[in-house]
Amino acid sequence: MFARIAAIACALLAACAPAGAQDDLPAGTPLTEFFRQCEDKDGWSDPAPPIRLYGNVYDVGTCGIVSLLVVGDEGSVLIDTGPADAAPLVAANIARLGLALSDVKVILTGHEHHDHIGGLAELQRLTGARVVARAEQARSLETGTYDPADPQAGLHDPFAAVRNVRVIREGEPLRVGSLEFTMHATPGHTPGSTSWTWRSCGDTGCPLVAYLDSVTAVSADDYRFSDHPDYLAAFRRSLDRIEAIECDFVITPHPGASQLYERLAGDAALFDDFACSRYAAWGREQLEARLAREAAGE
Repeated sequence: MFARIAAIACALLAACAPAGAQDDLPAGTPLTEFFRQCEDKDGWSDPAPPIRLYGNVYDVGTCGIVSLLVVGDEGSVLIDTGPADAAPLVAANIARLGLALSDVKVILTGHEHHDHIGGLAELQRLTGARVVARAEQARSLETGTYDPADPQAGLHDPFAAVRNVRVIREGEPLRVGSLEFTMHATPGHTPGSTSWTWRSCGDTGCPLVAYLDSVTAVSADDYRFSDHPDYLAAFRRSLDRIEAIECDFVITPHPGASQLYERLAGDAALFDDFACSRYAAWGREQLEARLAREAAGE
C-alpha cells in the first residue's frame, strides 16, 4: 500500500525528509551485532544496543522491551521507557546515537505497567521532556498507583510518579516540529492503554507506523473479564479501532507480539498492508480464548 503512494505522501507530509536529511540520521548498531548481543535474551532489563528500525525510528530499549525514539527536526519523541532499572540503558542508547538527552522533547506511553513506564520519571528528569498521555492513564502516572479497574492490579511493582502530565484527547494532533502523532485510545490490556501512529520516511517510502499497545487479556488470578461487561465491551471496541487503522509497519511494546525481531531478520515481511488488522485479529483470538476458559470454569 504505502509503496504505491510513497511519492504522493512524501510530497504532502512535512515529516518526509529529503534524502540528504535521511543521510544525516544516526545509523544505529548493525542488526547482526544487535542479534548477537540479544541472543537467547529477552529480559526486560537485558542490555541491547540501539538499532534503526526504519527511517527516523529507533529502538533504544532492551532485549525484551521496546523503547522507541522518533527523531525529528526540532527534537525527538520517546515512546515507553522500560522498567526503572532500564532507564540508564535507554539514556545511554540515546547518547550512543549521537543525540543529547535534551533532544527528547516529549515522552509518550503505551500502557501503565512498570515494565514499560518504570523508568519514565527518571527519563523525564534526565531529558526535561514533557510527558503526554490520555486522561485515563495520566491519573496513574501522576500518582504512581495502578487503576483498581486494571485486570492486573496488584500484580506489578510500583513506579515513581511523574510530574506535569499533559492530557491529550482523541483526535487531537501532537506535533513536535515536523513530527505529527495521532493518539488512539485502546483500553483493554489496561484502562489507560494507548496506541500511536505517525508517518516515517525512508528508502522505500513513507509508511504509516503504528505503535500498538498490548492486546493480551492477562489478569490477576481472581479476575474474570466476563464479570466486567463494560470493560469487556471497551476492550472489543479497542480491537475494532485497531483493525480500522490502515497501517503498514507495526511495533509493539513486547517485540515478540509483532514478530519485530523476526521481521528485522528477514524471516517475515517487515511491512504489511494489513498489519494492524492482523494484530487486532490476534488480539480477538486471545480474548475469545480467555472468555471460553472462563465459561468452562478454568
